[in-house]
This record gives sequence, C-alpha cells and structure tokens, in this order.
Amino acid sequence: MEKLKNNKKIIIIIGVIILIIISIYVLTKIDEYNYEENNYEEYFAEEENIIKEEAKKVIVVHIIGEINKPGIVELEEGARVIDAIKKAGGTTEKADLAQINLAYILKDGQKIYIPNTEDNDKKIEYNTANIENNIKEEKININTADEDELQRLPGVGASTAAKIIKYREENGSFRKIEDIQNVKGIGEAKYNDLKEQIEV
Repeated sequence: MEKLKNNKKIIIIIGVIILIIISIYVLTKIDEYNYEENNYEEYFAEEENIIKEEAKKVIVVHIIGEINKPGIVELEEGARVIDAIKKAGGTTEKADLAQINLAYILKDGQKIYIPNTEDNDKKIEYNTANIENNIKEEKININTADEDELQRLPGVGASTAAKIIKYREENGSFRKIEDIQNVKGIGEAKYNDLKEQIEV
C-alpha cells in the first residue's frame, strides 16, 4: 500500500515537472513571436520613412526658350526634361523638340533651353551634344563620393546614401557600377536611372 502511495507521488511530481517544462516552452515561443513581430514592424516603419524622405526631395531648374511659362520650376528628384516642360505650361508652336533629349534626368540647378525651328545647327549642338558631354565629365564616383555627393543622384536620399557608404565600409570598393544593386533599396529600376551618372 505504501509503495502505491509513493508511486502516485512520483507520478504527480513528474506530471508537475512536465507541465512546468511545457509552460516554459510556450512562454519562450510567445516571446520569440513578439520579438519577430516587433522586428517586422520596425523594418516596415524604416522602409516607409525612407520612401517618404526620398519622395519629399525636390530639385529646382530654370527653363527658357520656346516655353509657355519660362522661369524657375520645382520638380521631384529624378524628374526628366519632359516633366519640366509640362510644369512650365508646355512648349510654343515654334519649339523643336526633336533637338533635345526629353528623357534626360535633371539635376538641381540646371538650366534648360528649348530651341525653336529657326535655331542654327551650332546653337542646337550646344544645347544637346555639349550638355551631354559635360554630364559625362560630372559622373559621380560611387567609391569616393560622400553622402552629399551621392544625394545628387536621382532617387538617392540621405538614407540610401548612408547605405551605399556603409556597404563600401563593410565590403570594400565597388568593382563595377552594376555592383551598386547589391545595396539594399537599389533595384534594377533605380539602377537604370543611375547608371549614366555613376562610375567607379
């Protein structure tokens, strides 16, 4: 009889121990879930802040020539010549858009001249080929540029510039311009906007 009582006590003790172990396991899993959930929330909050920050950045350009409302216009970073033309009320009937690159990505402080059909070849060359040559000379070296220089690139705000610099510090210099796509937040679409304006 005494032996049965002892066995019963042992079974109860074992049961209590098992319940304690199960409780600890469940509580641990709950903590892990809460930790991961908080991490996801922080990640998405950070990405949302980056998007908002870069969306707010604007550039200012001066547009003249055969344009309905010549003068200063403000545009979102990454805007193209065609966007500046629309913002300035469109072109006049004399405008010769075949002589300019409507898809060219603008930079802050640039001056745009919209030629007319009577402009001579020399003036047209100045407003197209020479400008593009100057752009090539002004390419930004992604291995040496600081945060301010990187922010001159279309679609690159303070957060993305910091990520580029951090990537360089952790992985060394970029070997080719395509490697910038390894930086978090720079995908194929953004790279296509950058590739004509960067070098290594």
